[in-house]
Amino acid sequence: MAELDDDELLDALGIDLAPLKTGGRTPREERIVAGFEDILRFHQTHGRAPLHGEGRDIFERLYAVRLDQLRKLPEAQTLLADLDAPGLLAGNAALAAHVDALDEDALLAALGVGVLGGVDGAGTDGAAQDDITVLRHVRSTAAKRAAQDIADRTPCADFDQFKLLFAQVERELKAGVRKTLRFGRDTSIASGNYFIVGGQIAYVAEVGETVKAAYGKNDARLRVIYANGTESNLLRRSLERALYKDETGRRLTDPDMGPLFGDVADPDDLESGTIYVLRSLSAHPFVAQHRELIHKIGVTGGKVETRIAGAEKDATYLLAAVEVVATYKLHNLNRTRLEHIFHRLFGAAQLDLTIDDRFGNPVKPKEWFLVPLQVIDEAVQRIRDGSITKVVYDPQTARLVG
Repeated sequence: MAELDDDELLDALGIDLAPLKTGGRTPREERIVAGFEDILRFHQTHGRAPLHGEGRDIFERLYAVRLDQLRKLPEAQTLLADLDAPGLLAGNAALAAHVDALDEDALLAALGVGVLGGVDGAGTDGAAQDDITVLRHVRSTAAKRAAQDIADRTPCADFDQFKLLFAQVERELKAGVRKTLRFGRDTSIASGNYFIVGGQIAYVAEVGETVKAAYGKNDARLRVIYANGTESNLLRRSLERALYKDETGRRLTDPDMGPLFGDVADPDDLESGTIYVLRSLSAHPFVAQHRELIHKIGVTGGKVETRIAGAEKDATYLLAAVEVVATYKLHNLNRTRLEHIFHRLFGAAQLDLTIDDRFGNPVKPKEWFLVPLQVIDEAVQRIRDGSITKVVYDPQTARLVG
């Protein structure tokens, strides 16, 4: 087939080359009008304004971005007022803001085009170099690139599987078990990582196979679950860019278990100690009804018997005698970190009970949990082998789930 010149190529793409009545307009104004007339023709054909979206035709997405840019151009409002009978320039400002937020790579991917050479006089007129009406180059893989780089959030169908994870992470943040760090020092993104992006906690549930992206860099498709019950399948580099640009973007650290049974002593370490599990003998109706399920978990460096002496007079022990149902002897443990682990793990099942102390003042005892004894035993074993970070406690099924 004979090689087409520029005019023939543009004509084949359906771009109207008919000269406009300039009416004394500058070359820049002519291009603005010509670009808007393309959008008007689209509106006349489809009965609506062009829309964004990876499922849209490449030219519709081009016109949608062009329209967003025209809406922000002050001179366009006056120049195009007589032509804008459908009121297209007064459209959705939120879409224009969305385009503003895209970097060059993402914007070009959304359009499926690259600035790889001038057409229609680009290079002969300084203004033409950044002219929003010029289609510079259409990639043969435009649709593929757009699908790779753009990912919309959708409802997460199996969000019930992730609810407990988000609830636990929020408790860990409040308890100081996790910290937030500005994204940048560590830019790695792996399965199981948590981030804060766009004001939402985001969990990387899956990382797909590594693929070769633009400019020879590696990338991978992610499955990211958000705390509001949505998910997206954006690319890893897209998440990186979003975290870099978001002033409030943060990485959440992993739970700081620390050397529970380490060789190096910390100020709060105990040479030896005991984890103890208590059951209350209180006559309180709720406690009596759920006695086999309600337990207090504590850590002491001394004798357990000494620790619980006088329980009947102490609101911490529900103003009643207690029985010791389990003990675990440990060495070189850090008491603060160990207590954090139990609060992190069983926080969702903490007993919500208010009683009156000896002086008639209402108190709400802490460190009592609605957790079966066998689950506490499993948690201690997982603390020993280091696998405690891989599970959460599900109050509905009364078991640890991974």
